[in-house]
Amino acid sequence: MNLEGTFDVRAPRSLVWEKLTDPALMAGCIPGCEEIEQLSATSYRAVVQVKVGPIKARFNLVTEVTREEPPDAVYSATRGEEGTRASVVSADSVVRLAETNPGETSVSYSSEVSVTGRLGKFGLGVMRKKAESLSLEFVENFKKRVEPESAGA
Repeated sequence: MNLEGTFDVRAPRSLVWEKLTDPALMAGCIPGCEEIEQLSATSYRAVVQVKVGPIKARFNLVTEVTREEPPDAVYSATRGEEGTRASVVSADSVVRLAETNPGETSVSYSSEVSVTGRLGKFGLGVMRKKAESLSLEFVENFKKRVEPESAGA
């Protein structure tokens, strides 16, 4: 399943890049992320819980940053499974940043995601809807942590 999207952040591209590559900040943005651990300069382990329909799943994920083009793009591969190996997920992703105006950055992402096992049995429509919902939640969380507070708020 291919997931793509674009969103704007009211912050300079250099700051968006800094935050995008900060594992601690990202852990707070990823819906259901319970913990994150840096394994090396380019790899991270995370525990993420998701709920799809009546099924709750806790994934042990490893993300490897396969290529960086600061401050324009970051490429990554994520692989993981439930502790019981009931579901397996893999994703190859790219995130691109473009300065649209001074102090504004457009973020686009594309991920080729595969889910097998008990969660993979849900129809593509259900899985796509859940993934899009998680993406929207991530965007809101990320923007709250990166954008300056609105004047007078």
